Amino acid sequence: MLVRKVSAMPKRAKEMSPLEVRRLEHPGKGRNVTYSVGGQAGLLLQITPNGAKSWLLRAVVDGKRREIGIGPYPDVSLAKARERAAEKRDAIWRGIDPTPAPKQTLTFEKAVEKFLASKLDEFRNEKHRKQWQATLDTYAAEHLGKMAVAQIDVHDILRTLSPIWSSKTETASRLRGRIESVLAWATVSGHRSGDNPARWKGNLDAILPKPGKVAKQDNHPALALNDAARWFSDLRKREGMSARAMEFLAMTAARSGEVRGATWAEIDDDSGIWTIPGARMKAGREHRVPLTPDALALLASIKPKDERDPAAFIFAAVKGGALSDMSLSAVMRRMQEAEVEAGRAGFLDPRNKRPAVPHGLRSTFRDWTAERTEYPRDMAEIALAHNVGSEVERAYRRGDMVEKRRAMMAAWGRFLRAEAAPKVVQMGARA
Repeated sequence: MLVRKVSAMPKRAKEMSPLEVRRLEHPGKGRNVTYSVGGQAGLLLQITPNGAKSWLLRAVVDGKRREIGIGPYPDVSLAKARERAAEKRDAIWRGIDPTPAPKQTLTFEKAVEKFLASKLDEFRNEKHRKQWQATLDTYAAEHLGKMAVAQIDVHDILRTLSPIWSSKTETASRLRGRIESVLAWATVSGHRSGDNPARWKGNLDAILPKPGKVAKQDNHPALALNDAARWFSDLRKREGMSARAMEFLAMTAARSGEVRGATWAEIDDDSGIWTIPGARMKAGREHRVPLTPDALALLASIKPKDERDPAAFIFAAVKGGALSDMSLSAVMRRMQEAEVEAGRAGFLDPRNKRPAVPHGLRSTFRDWTAERTEYPRDMAEIALAHNVGSEVERAYRRGDMVEKRRAMMAAWGRFLRAEAAPKVVQMGARA
């Protein structure tokens, strides 16, 4: 098919140097922005809100204005971009459509594969990579998988997210972010152009309710505060390494994976601190956990008498290696089953009435700090290894309140054991 030649030539902008192009930045908010770099009519540098850059040629083809991808920057230099733009513009003048042939169209499912391959080093482990892809395979493949990334628009994103936005809000929010990342990669790789339809701010936020405003029905069921002491007493009567790991998890408010992967080398008996390396943390940063006398006594009770490799797992499985996630879940499931057999409702989340699970204990701890104590919110959030404050605030915060948190975790232990808090006698200023 013959293509009409380009209409009136766009006005040429001042020709930028490679250094000037390298210094171009996104203003910080809103949608994608483009800068005319001059030297070749219609040559633009597109920058996404997250800073990714790619080249576009804006031209009129067959009577319609088009933005033709030339490649990502800096993989494609300024000089190379001008050379490619000149070739494509010359082709248009000769009546040839410079856009890729249909057989070269990239589908969303293929884009996912290529994106994950390019980002492999950024994933903490293979399990994280598989979880990342599983979310897309489960919820996005049906709607977007066979579509060309260049054709996906806001309506397609809504069609994908709407069925689970209210029922599985956290999952849907995570899915949106992952779709956005894949489409951003497709844009800078030259497979699509224009705004990212999965972007939240200034886009989907005008259509979908904020995740925080939607009822979170997929939260991990937590123990009711009034049931915590009875549950903990029941747990301490149970035998087995999984029960001891569950007990340690409860006392430290740590995540299941952090407890199951703990090694003896991470425990400092003298200071009473468990140091979890950043490689094992969700946030990727080292985390220190102050251990109470009860927690240290638990570790001492299961520590082998003979000298062992300090890299050995603390809560090792019978056949070696770390305990599985299901082993801790099984402990709580058996405790719930025993309650039901005894004619009681069991350990149910007070909000959704579902049986509590290991990860829900972190929510129980957070509820305790908020409703039963006066410990600062930031201290509780640090104990849970959550990000506190802005990036600037975190950069200037030198300490992690570890000694103050030691007192808080001791109080949490007393709460679990149903012990009264020690009395504090207020002394006069001159006493």
